[in-house]
Amino acid sequence: MVISFDLQTFILRARVLKLYRQALRVAKRAPAPSKGELMQTIRQEMENNRDCNDRQRIRYLISEGMERLKNLDEMLDMQGH
Repeated sequence: MVISFDLQTFILRARVLKLYRQALRVAKRAPAPSKGELMQTIRQEMENNRDCNDRQRIRYLISEGMERLKNLDEMLDMQGH
């Protein structure tokens, strides 16, 4: 089965995957007791929105995810991780 994407869908998909990878990389810096839970939360958030096809909603979710990732990264930096 071949799934074809138009250019905009392909670009959005790439942005989502990039955000997911970045989030997992940042989560690996978390302290050991909370690392597993944090990574599971990230995976669950992605899975909850897996079937979303509305481009506007996907853009909103990417924006929200980037903001949350930035906050997490800053928090881990402040804690020295």
